[in-house]
Amino acid sequence: MGQRSAASAISTESKELEYSRGQLILKRLLDLLVAAVLLVIVSPLWLFIVLWIRMDSSGSAIFTQTRVGRGGKSYTIYKFRTMIQNSDALIKTKLEKVTDLENFVFQEKDDPRITRSGRFLRKTSLDELPQLLNILRGNMSLVGPRPEVPDIVKHYSPEQRLRLNVLPGVTGLAQVNGRSELTLGQTLAYDVDYVRRWSFWLDLVILWKTFSVVFSGKGAY
Repeated sequence: MGQRSAASAISTESKELEYSRGQLILKRLLDLLVAAVLLVIVSPLWLFIVLWIRMDSSGSAIFTQTRVGRGGKSYTIYKFRTMIQNSDALIKTKLEKVTDLENFVFQEKDDPRITRSGRFLRKTSLDELPQLLNILRGNMSLVGPRPEVPDIVKHYSPEQRLRLNVLPGVTGLAQVNGRSELTLGQTLAYDVDYVRRWSFWLDLVILWKTFSVVFSGKGAY
Protein backbone atom coordinates (compact mmCIF):
# COMPACT_ATOMS: atom_id res chain seq x y z
CA MET A 1 0.00 0.00 0.00
CA GLY A 2 1.55 3.34 -1.01
CA GLN A 3 1.11 6.76 0.48
CA ARG A 4 -2.32 8.27 0.03
CA SER A 5 -3.90 11.66 0.43
CA ALA A 6 -6.08 12.37 3.43
CA ALA A 7 -9.04 13.04 1.15
CA SER A 8 -8.88 9.63 -0.51
CA ALA A 9 -8.53 7.62 2.70
CA ILE A 10 -11.00 9.35 5.01
CA SER A 11 -14.58 8.44 4.24
CA THR A 12 -17.41 10.86 4.95
CA GLU A 13 -19.91 8.09 5.63
CA SER A 14 -21.09 7.61 9.19
CA LYS A 15 -21.42 4.16 10.70
CA GLU A 16 -21.16 2.59 14.12
CA LEU A 17 -17.87 0.81 14.72
CA GLU A 18 -18.25 -2.69 16.16
CA TYR A 19 -15.44 -5.10 16.95
CA SER A 20 -15.48 -8.80 17.78
CA ARG A 21 -15.10 -9.32 21.53
CA GLY A 22 -13.09 -12.46 20.89
CA GLN A 23 -10.63 -10.61 18.67
CA LEU A 24 -10.30 -7.81 21.24
CA ILE A 25 -9.42 -10.41 23.89
CA LEU A 26 -6.80 -11.91 21.55
CA LYS A 27 -5.36 -8.44 20.95
CA ARG A 28 -4.99 -7.75 24.68
CA LEU A 29 -3.45 -11.16 25.36
CA LEU A 30 -0.93 -10.62 22.58
CA ASP A 31 -0.09 -7.17 23.99
CA LEU A 32 0.53 -8.53 27.48
CA LEU A 33 2.55 -11.52 26.31
CA VAL A 34 4.81 -9.64 23.91
CA ALA A 35 5.33 -6.65 26.25
CA ALA A 36 6.23 -8.85 29.22
CA VAL A 37 8.63 -11.05 27.24
CA LEU A 38 10.30 -8.09 25.53
CA LEU A 39 10.82 -6.26 28.83
CA VAL A 40 12.76 -9.25 30.16
CA ILE A 41 14.79 -9.67 26.97
CA VAL A 42 15.72 -5.99 26.52
CA SER A 43 16.44 -5.18 30.18
CA PRO A 44 20.27 -5.25 29.64
CA LEU A 45 19.88 -3.10 26.51
CA TRP A 46 17.61 -0.75 28.44
CA LEU A 47 20.38 -0.11 31.00
CA PHE A 48 22.94 0.53 28.25
CA ILE A 49 20.64 3.03 26.50
CA VAL A 50 19.99 4.91 29.75
CA LEU A 51 23.75 5.23 30.40
CA TRP A 52 24.41 6.29 26.80
CA ILE A 53 21.76 9.03 26.88
CA ARG A 54 23.04 10.39 30.21
CA MET A 55 26.62 10.51 28.92
CA ASP A 56 25.60 12.04 25.60
CA SER A 57 23.61 14.99 27.00
CA SER A 58 22.35 16.39 30.28
CA GLY A 59 18.89 15.53 31.53
CA SER A 60 16.77 12.51 32.32
CA ALA A 61 17.07 9.46 30.09
CA ILE A 62 13.30 8.96 30.12
CA PHE A 63 11.06 11.47 28.37
CA THR A 64 7.45 11.77 29.55
CA GLN A 65 4.63 13.65 27.89
CA THR A 66 0.85 13.87 28.07
CA ARG A 67 -0.86 12.11 25.17
CA VAL A 68 -4.51 11.46 24.30
CA GLY A 69 -5.61 7.83 24.39
CA ARG A 70 -8.77 5.85 23.80
CA GLY A 71 -11.96 7.75 24.45
CA GLY A 72 -10.05 11.05 24.56
CA LYS A 73 -8.57 10.25 27.99
CA SER A 74 -5.12 11.67 28.71
CA TYR A 75 -2.23 9.57 29.98
CA THR A 76 1.54 9.83 30.37
CA ILE A 77 3.66 8.26 27.63
CA TYR A 78 7.21 7.03 28.23
CA LYS A 79 10.05 7.22 25.71
CA PHE A 80 13.82 7.39 25.77
CA ARG A 81 14.82 11.04 25.43
CA THR A 82 16.16 11.80 21.95
CA MET A 83 16.31 15.60 22.11
CA ILE A 84 18.23 18.10 24.16
CA GLN A 85 16.85 19.02 27.55
CA ASN A 86 13.85 21.42 27.61
CA SER A 87 13.13 20.92 23.89
CA ASP A 88 9.54 20.08 24.89
CA ALA A 89 8.85 23.78 25.43
CA LEU A 90 9.96 24.55 21.86
CA ILE A 91 7.74 21.78 20.50
CA LYS A 92 4.75 23.14 22.41
CA THR A 93 5.30 26.59 20.88
CA LYS A 94 5.23 25.01 17.41
CA LEU A 95 2.07 23.04 18.20
CA GLU A 96 0.23 26.11 19.46
CA LYS A 97 0.60 27.65 15.99
CA VAL A 98 -0.97 24.71 14.14
CA THR A 99 -3.79 25.78 11.84
CA ASP A 100 -3.58 23.26 8.99
CA LEU A 101 -3.58 19.62 10.11
CA GLU A 102 -3.51 18.27 6.57
CA ASN A 103 -0.04 19.58 5.67
CA PHE A 104 1.53 19.87 9.11
CA VAL A 105 4.82 17.97 9.49
CA PHE A 106 5.66 17.24 13.11
CA GLN A 107 9.15 15.76 12.75
CA GLU A 108 11.68 17.58 10.63
CA LYS A 109 14.69 15.91 9.07
CA ASP A 110 18.06 17.00 10.53
CA ASP A 111 16.39 18.70 13.52
CA PRO A 112 19.30 20.27 15.48
CA ARG A 113 17.57 19.49 18.80
CA ILE A 114 18.07 15.76 18.30
CA THR A 115 21.09 14.38 20.17
CA ARG A 116 23.69 11.98 18.74
CA SER A 117 22.27 9.07 20.70
CA GLY A 118 18.78 10.25 19.80
CA ARG A 119 19.40 9.95 16.07
CA PHE A 120 20.36 6.31 16.44
CA LEU A 121 17.48 5.57 18.81
CA ARG A 122 14.97 7.13 16.41
CA LYS A 123 16.44 5.39 13.37
CA THR A 124 16.12 2.01 15.07
CA SER A 125 12.88 2.88 16.94
CA LEU A 126 14.59 1.90 20.21
CA ASP A 127 13.34 5.16 21.72
CA GLU A 128 9.89 3.54 21.84
CA LEU A 129 10.92 0.67 24.16
CA PRO A 130 9.63 2.33 27.38
CA GLN A 131 6.14 2.21 25.88
CA LEU A 132 6.13 -1.48 26.77
CA LEU A 133 5.26 -0.15 30.24
CA ASN A 134 2.32 1.76 28.75
CA ILE A 135 1.11 -1.48 27.15
CA LEU A 136 1.24 -3.36 30.45
CA ARG A 137 -0.64 -0.53 32.16
CA GLY A 138 -3.36 -0.68 29.51
CA ASN A 139 -2.72 2.80 28.08
CA MET A 140 -1.48 1.47 24.76
CA SER A 141 -1.42 -1.52 22.44
CA LEU A 142 1.30 -2.94 20.20
CA VAL A 143 -0.69 -1.78 17.16
CA GLY A 144 -2.91 1.27 16.79
CA PRO A 145 -2.81 4.95 15.83
CA ARG A 146 0.21 6.67 17.32
CA PRO A 147 -0.86 8.63 20.44
CA GLU A 148 -1.21 12.35 19.80
CA VAL A 149 -0.69 15.43 21.97
CA PRO A 150 -3.76 17.42 23.14
CA ASP A 151 -2.78 20.49 21.07
CA ILE A 152 -3.26 18.44 17.89
CA VAL A 153 -6.34 16.48 19.00
CA LYS A 154 -8.31 19.66 19.71
CA HIS A 155 -8.20 20.42 15.96
CA TYR A 156 -9.59 17.02 14.88
CA SER A 157 -12.68 16.85 12.71
CA PRO A 158 -15.47 14.47 13.83
CA GLU A 159 -14.18 11.93 11.31
CA GLN A 160 -10.60 12.19 12.54
CA ARG A 161 -11.76 11.65 16.12
CA LEU A 162 -12.63 8.08 15.10
CA ARG A 163 -8.98 7.24 15.79
CA LEU A 164 -9.78 7.72 19.49
CA ASN A 165 -12.09 4.68 19.39
CA VAL A 166 -9.11 2.35 19.91
CA LEU A 167 -6.02 2.20 22.08
CA PRO A 168 -3.06 4.06 20.59
CA GLY A 169 -0.20 1.84 19.45
CA VAL A 170 3.57 1.61 19.34
CA THR A 171 3.27 0.93 15.62
CA GLY A 172 0.41 1.36 13.20
CA LEU A 173 -0.78 1.47 9.62
CA ALA A 174 0.83 4.86 9.02
CA GLN A 175 4.14 3.69 10.47
CA VAL A 176 4.45 0.91 7.88
CA ASN A 177 3.48 3.27 5.06
CA GLY A 178 5.87 6.18 5.38
CA ARG A 179 6.43 6.99 9.08
CA SER A 180 7.91 10.50 9.43
CA GLU A 181 7.74 11.14 5.69
CA LEU A 182 3.96 11.50 5.92
CA THR A 183 2.17 14.74 6.60
CA LEU A 184 -0.17 14.78 9.58
CA GLY A 185 -3.13 14.67 7.21
CA GLN A 186 -1.84 11.49 5.58
CA THR A 187 -1.14 9.92 8.97
CA LEU A 188 -4.66 10.69 10.18
CA ALA A 189 -6.06 9.18 7.00
CA TYR A 190 -4.24 5.91 7.60
CA ASP A 191 -5.34 5.93 11.26
CA VAL A 192 -9.02 6.34 10.39
CA ASP A 193 -8.68 3.64 7.74
CA TYR A 194 -7.18 1.31 10.37
CA VAL A 195 -9.96 2.01 12.89
CA ARG A 196 -12.68 1.38 10.31
CA ARG A 197 -11.38 -1.99 9.20
CA TRP A 198 -9.60 -3.20 12.34
CA SER A 199 -9.21 -6.89 13.01
CA PHE A 200 -6.75 -8.98 14.99
CA TRP A 201 -5.40 -10.26 11.68
CA LEU A 202 -4.75 -6.73 10.43
CA ASP A 203 -2.66 -6.17 13.59
CA LEU A 204 -0.59 -9.26 12.76
CA VAL A 205 0.03 -7.98 9.22
CA ILE A 206 1.13 -4.58 10.55
CA LEU A 207 3.45 -6.19 13.12
CA TRP A 208 5.03 -8.30 10.38
CA LYS A 209 5.57 -5.24 8.16
CA THR A 210 6.95 -3.28 11.12
CA PHE A 211 9.99 -5.57 11.36
CA SER A 212 11.07 -4.82 7.78
CA VAL A 213 10.37 -1.09 8.17
CA VAL A 214 12.41 -0.86 11.39
CA PHE A 215 15.34 -2.82 9.97
CA SER A 216 15.41 -0.68 6.83
CA GLY A 217 15.24 2.57 8.82
CA LYS A 218 13.21 4.14 6.02
CA GLY A 219 11.17 7.19 7.00
CA ALA A 220 12.66 7.44 10.50
CA TYR A 221 14.18 10.69 11.71
